[in-house]
Amino acid sequence: MHDIVPTWVGTTARQIARAVRRGDTSATRVVADHLDHIARADPELSAFRAVRGGEAIVEAEKVDEQEDLANLPLAGVPVAIKENTPVAGLPTWRGSAAARTPVAEHDHEIVRRMRGAGAVVVGVTRMPELGLWATTDDATATSRNPWQLSRTPGGSSGGAAAAVASGMVPIAHGNDGFGSIRIPAACCGLLGLKPGRDVVPRQLGTEDWFGLTEHGILTTCVADAATGFAVLAGRRPEKLVQPGRLRVAVSLTSPVAGLRADAANRDAVAATSRRLTEAGHDVVGTELHYPASLGLRGLSTWFAAAAEDAAAGRAGGRELQPRTRRHVALGRWAQRRGYVREADRTAWRDRMTGFFTDQRADVLLTPALASTPPAATSWARRSWVANMWSCVRYAPYAAPWNMAGLPALVAPAGLRPDGLPVGVQLVGPPGSELLLLAVAGQLEMMASWPRHAPSWPRVDSPV
Repeated sequence: MHDIVPTWVGTTARQIARAVRRGDTSATRVVADHLDHIARADPELSAFRAVRGGEAIVEAEKVDEQEDLANLPLAGVPVAIKENTPVAGLPTWRGSAAARTPVAEHDHEIVRRMRGAGAVVVGVTRMPELGLWATTDDATATSRNPWQLSRTPGGSSGGAAAAVASGMVPIAHGNDGFGSIRIPAACCGLLGLKPGRDVVPRQLGTEDWFGLTEHGILTTCVADAATGFAVLAGRRPEKLVQPGRLRVAVSLTSPVAGLRADAANRDAVAATSRRLTEAGHDVVGTELHYPASLGLRGLSTWFAAAAEDAAAGRAGGRELQPRTRRHVALGRWAQRRGYVREADRTAWRDRMTGFFTDQRADVLLTPALASTPPAATSWARRSWVANMWSCVRYAPYAAPWNMAGLPALVAPAGLRPDGLPVGVQLVGPPGSELLLLAVAGQLEMMASWPRHAPSWPRVDSPV
C-alpha cells in the first residue's frame, strides 16, 4: 500500500482530463488505477458505501470512444457521489438501511451533468443516517480521517472527504445542509464549496431541507473546485480572474453563545488575515452578531428536516437509529409549534446580505471549526445528547450560511499541533462563488497546502 508505483492516483482532475483529451492516457487506464487504489485503501477508511467496479470500467470505455473529448472538462475523471443522491442502477442509501430508497432508474441532475462532462462515477460515499450529523458512521462501518485514523472525517459528506484526502478520487460530490461539505473539508484538509441558493439544482430530500441544502464539491485544489462547480452549475469552466483589492471582514464570533474557537483555529484565521493583507486586500475586524432566535430557528429547521425526510421515506419507526428518532420527534414538535418559517430564513438572508453592503465587505473570513474533529467511533450507538453536543461544540460556524443561502467555502490553512489540518471559512454575498474561489486561489499560491494526507502514498505520477 505504501509502495511508490506509476499511477494516475494523486493527480488532479484537471491534469487527468487534459491528458485524456490529448490522448496521453485513456479514461479506462485512469479509472482502473483509481479502482485498484480504492480496493487497497477503502477497507481501512470505509469511505465508500458501494464501488461500481465493472460498471465504472464500462463507463470509462464509453468515454474513450467519444469523438468530442475536447468539450469534456472532466474527461475520464473518476468521481464519487454522496449516497443520498440518486445514481441510476443503485439504491439511494441515505445513511442507513432503514432510510434506503429503491434502486434509482435515473441519475439525479447533478450526476447527469458530471457524466455529461466526461466524469466516471466509481462509487457512492458514506454519510450518517439522513445526513444529520457532523460525523460519519452507521451500523456497518465508521468512516475514518486519512490524516489520523482515530478521528472522524466529519459529516455528513464524511465519506466523500475521506475519499478525496486519501487520493481514491480527485474530486467528490457532496451536499451541505448545515455545513456537510465545509465541515468535512476542514477535517480533511480540503477545499469544500457550498454554492449559494438557486445556483445548482437541488432536488434533495423533502423541500431540500426547507431550502437549506446545496450540492457542491470537495477537491484538493482550487482549479478542480472551479471546474467541478462550473459543471454542477451547468456553466462552461472559465479561468479564475485575480481579484482586485478587496475589503475582507474578519469575525471570530461563534454562532453558539459560550463557544469559542480554540487556539489552532484562531491562529489559522490570523495567518490567513496576514496572507490576505500581503495579497493587497484590506482586512478589518468586525463584530458579527448572531441573534439567539437564529439558533432556535436553525435547530427547529434541522429537526423538522429530519421529520420530513423520515416521513417521505416511510422510515419513521423503530428501524431508525435512536439519535435519529429523537431528532424526528423534536422536528414534529417544532413544526406543531410553528418554529419553522420561511419568513425567518428570509429575514436572516436579508440581514446578512445587508451586512456585506453595510460593512462595504466583499468577503467574510471566519474559523471553519471550533476545535479538533471528534473521534471516529460508533456515534450511532451513543445518545442524542452526546451527538448533539459533539457536533455543535466542534462545528458551529457553518450552519448560519445555509440559513442565509449565501455561498461559502472552506480552504486549508495549515496544521494543528496534533498534526490534523485546520481550515478557514470564506463567505460572500449572493453570486460570489467565483470570487471566493479566486481568493482561495490566492491563499493556495501563498501557502501551498498538502493535497493529500501525508500517511497515504506519494505517487509517481505520469503527468
